Amino acid sequence: MSERAPVEELLAGVTGGDRGALSRAITLAESSRPDDLTQAQELIAAVLPKTGSARRIGITGVPGAGKSTAIEALGLWLIEQGHRVAVLVIDPSSSRTGGSILGDKTRMQGLSMNQNAYIRPSPSGGVLGGVARKTREAMLLCEAAGYDVILVESVGVGQSEAELAELVDSLCLLLVPGTGDELQGIKRGIMELADLVFVNKADGDRIPLAKRARGDFRQALRMLPPATPGWETPILIGSATEKTGLTELWESLEAHRALLDESGLLQERRLRQQLRWLNSMIEEAVLTEFNARPGVEGAIAEAEKDVVEGLVTVPQATVRVIEAAGLKPPA
Repeated sequence: MSERAPVEELLAGVTGGDRGALSRAITLAESSRPDDLTQAQELIAAVLPKTGSARRIGITGVPGAGKSTAIEALGLWLIEQGHRVAVLVIDPSSSRTGGSILGDKTRMQGLSMNQNAYIRPSPSGGVLGGVARKTREAMLLCEAAGYDVILVESVGVGQSEAELAELVDSLCLLLVPGTGDELQGIKRGIMELADLVFVNKADGDRIPLAKRARGDFRQALRMLPPATPGWETPILIGSATEKTGLTELWESLEAHRALLDESGLLQERRLRQQLRWLNSMIEEAVLTEFNARPGVEGAIAEAEKDVVEGLVTVPQATVRVIEAAGLKPPA
């Protein structure tokens, strides 16, 4: 057993609304230590009955769209309406060092100091899809702690955002007006996944630009299937800094949640998410076991050296590593 607090103590703290206990519980869930893994699994199993009713909302957008500002404005507004808000901020990990900035908490100072809010920055760890390796567990722990709105901010925008869409109930895409070609850099994949589009920074002399952008995006969406059957993706405009458009944003998110509830799509979507979680955990466990086999680390290092020097092809090097693990290469 690790030296961390016993599961029973963490469980009592999390369900009692202790933010310190919640942070320790998420740290436990994110740990890769085998003894911590056992405790984390026990803790997640214990909190599951207290989860499921929260609004799970993904926030993504192009660089400079003002995601952090929008999340803080929406979060503070929701708290004024009586909600408790948890924000899971996924920071991009460095491909060279594995480190991450983890700076969004400082960019949401007003929200981070509110007793009815909880902000947890986590490194993506190189995981595609704009989510961290343990985002699912963190989300469940926040729900068990009594947060009824969970906002997940992704690292960016792109085809890999499909992973985030499969993690939340509603996906909100933030865009900005006045950047030239409004659709430049917006991939078809993310447009198809968005349940709601919010054109941010619509203030001052940018309001006409925002209205024009809304028309452009609406035209583009007409050529794409809706992210949710029976749902017409709304395109809203507003300003996080001016705190405009937040009521309309939340009303649209609530309307989307109501449609999911009434149609049975919410249960279907969450069951699909459970299966994706299962598959990702199996893949992670198999990869961990593979890398831990005697000889594999050295075989990988040798394979990398030989590939760089042009002595073998990548497929040949792959076969060598698989054989070094004592496995039979696929035919």
